[in-house]
Amino acid sequence: EQGMSEEEVQHAVLAIVGRVSGRQVQLLKPEQQLVADLGIDSPKALDLLCSIEEQLHIEMPEDVLSKVHTVGDLLVLVPKAASATHEPNQV
Repeated sequence: EQGMSEEEVQHAVLAIVGRVSGRQVQLLKPEQQLVADLGIDSPKALDLLCSIEEQLHIEMPEDVLSKVHTVGDLLVLVPKAASATHEPNQV
C-alpha cells in the first residue's frame, strides 16, 4: 500500500498543529516556535504527537519532542517518520 505523499503528510501535520494551537492553518509558518509562538506546552505537545501518530498511522521516535522546536521541524521530521513506518523492510 502506498503511503501519503510528503505534501499530504505536511498538510495533515499543519491541520493538527492548527487544531492543537487554536490557530488558523494558513497563518502557520515554518519558523514559528511551537512553545513560544503557538503556546504548545507539554500536554498539548503530547496531544499533537498522539494526533499525528493516529491520523497518519505512523510511529514517531520517543525523543522527537526534544528535537522539534518549530513548525518547520515537524514538517521535516513527520514525513521522514511516515516513510520509515511505511517501508515494508523496516527493521
